[in-house]
Amino acid sequence: MANEELRPIIVKRIKKVAGGHHGGAWKIAYADFVTAMMAFFLLMWLLGSTAKGNLQGIAEYFQTPLKVAMAGGDGSGDSSSVIKGGGKDLSLREGQNRKGDIEAQKKSYNLQAAEAALAKADAERLKGLKARIEAVIESNPTLKQYKKQLLLDITTEGLRIQMVDELNRPMFASAKAELQPYTKEILHEIGKALNEVPNRISLSGHTDAAPYGMGEKGYSNWELSADRANASRRELIYGGMDESKVLRVVGLSSSVLFDKDDALNPINRRISIIVMNKKAEESASQDGGSVEVTSQADSSTEVSVSREK
Repeated sequence: MANEELRPIIVKRIKKVAGGHHGGAWKIAYADFVTAMMAFFLLMWLLGSTAKGNLQGIAEYFQTPLKVAMAGGDGSGDSSSVIKGGGKDLSLREGQNRKGDIEAQKKSYNLQAAEAALAKADAERLKGLKARIEAVIESNPTLKQYKKQLLLDITTEGLRIQMVDELNRPMFASAKAELQPYTKEILHEIGKALNEVPNRISLSGHTDAAPYGMGEKGYSNWELSADRANASRRELIYGGMDESKVLRVVGLSSSVLFDKDDALNPINRRISIIVMNKKAEESASQDGGSVEVTSQADSSTEVSVSREK
């Protein structure tokens, strides 16, 4: 009995520990791993799709990034960049030298060459107009009989069309600005042809040196030449020419003679229509501009002159 009382009593207690929260550190590590893999595959894709020359340019850029960024030099890219070492294309090195497979295209504009090309095209257009008007004169029986009185030539200012008087065959009534019926018909045909080109025109009236002794006081060859030029303008428009094509209408009296040896020659009485080239048009559009009527050296117009007895 005594032994039983001395036997120790052992009590076993089991401690239960519930599973706690482990935190999200593994998620951050996994996200970093996925991001790194994505960057890796993106880099591999870029390396596979980039030309060899471009790869070389990129490699040279990253070999000395601080030097390139701060001081420029080899591999600095576009030299026109505000920041040295910048540039829109990393395949550029040593200024503007491209290292890629496609050579950079340099655009340069030669203003003088462009102006010469425009002048040449303008001259060809006026030569074509001259040929068309000559063809109209040849094909029209009424106009053909006045062929000698219709003088066409190319001058430094453009295409000049002159309608001159001939002995016993004037273009206007004597001492008046009244056009003869055949003069109107000629102007109508010319007006239609002038619409075929964009060039603007200048009209000038001319008389001989015979003093004007008729009409009201103060009316002279100056007024007569101006009135004849304006009457011609109206007939050109009536024949179908666009009114906006007229840039200048002037009367020059006998100041610019056709026959300088005989100031009284009927051929000095004429109407001059100049289809101006671009240079002459710009000059005439400016205040104080002038329109010359000097023929070029290659002009081969022959004029049949009839003199009064």
